[in-house]
Amino acid sequence: MPIFYGKAALIEFLNSIKTPNSTIGFVPTMGALHQGHLSLMQQSLAENNNTVVSIFVNPTQFNNPEDLKKYPRTLELDTQKISDLNANIIVYAPTADDIYEGKIVSQDFDFDGLENQMEGKFRPGHFNGVGTIVKRLFEIVSPTHAYFGEKDFQQLQIVKKMVSKNHLDVNIIGCNIYREANGLAMSSRNERLSTSEREQASIIYQTLLEAKEKFKTQNCIEVKKWVTDVFDSNSIFDLEYFEIADEETLIPCDEKSKDKNYRAFIAVFVNNIRLIDTISLK
Repeated sequence: MPIFYGKAALIEFLNSIKTPNSTIGFVPTMGALHQGHLSLMQQSLAENNNTVVSIFVNPTQFNNPEDLKKYPRTLELDTQKISDLNANIIVYAPTADDIYEGKIVSQDFDFDGLENQMEGKFRPGHFNGVGTIVKRLFEIVSPTHAYFGEKDFQQLQIVKKMVSKNHLDVNIIGCNIYREANGLAMSSRNERLSTSEREQASIIYQTLLEAKEKFKTQNCIEVKKWVTDVFDSNSIFDLEYFEIADEETLIPCDEKSKDKNYRAFIAVFVNNIRLIDTISLK
């Protein structure tokens, strides 16, 4: 399996295998790979001649230094999982210096307000970091298609906006959330949960499913209050936010409109471990 630690060698290799009609699928990750990541790779393998996976814990998108420090780094295990899936996948595992060339700072982006909602409110600077690394990776890999999980739906919309405003020639594809047996959205952070916490965290998805049902007959404020009450009555979980928003603009819902598609977003702390999830309310 080809593994590259520097962009120069990767670019040279990709140029050597390109043909006029070949396509490159790209899956950017921060490692600590799970089945959700592998499902993105499987879709890329099915739809492209070549697939590139990046493994890089990007420092500029962490507003919490402790979270960055604790983020799992399992490169050897990650590359083994990728090789087991398909030995032809190309892996790019750069250093921060290779990506940032000695200046680990974020570029400032205008995402037309998408960055000010939900995650942006609670993680200042996060989406500038996301935009910076994704744009840089696109410039290095030059993919035809790039695959992102819908668990980070706000990030998906941010990336689409960044691509559009910077006129980048890449097709962004959102992929379904991959869930554990109890409904918990797969995340690298799940590995930090105890067995009991992991089981009890099924309440997050269960609450989203019930909120979707309630949204059919109740207004946004009523559903939000119900979700808040659910978590207020559960001492294990600390609800950071629950929001119902327009899928396109991410502007929170005050009154339902028939011509908008709504989505519910949630962020919950379990023993200082932050978990997010989302569900379409169609």
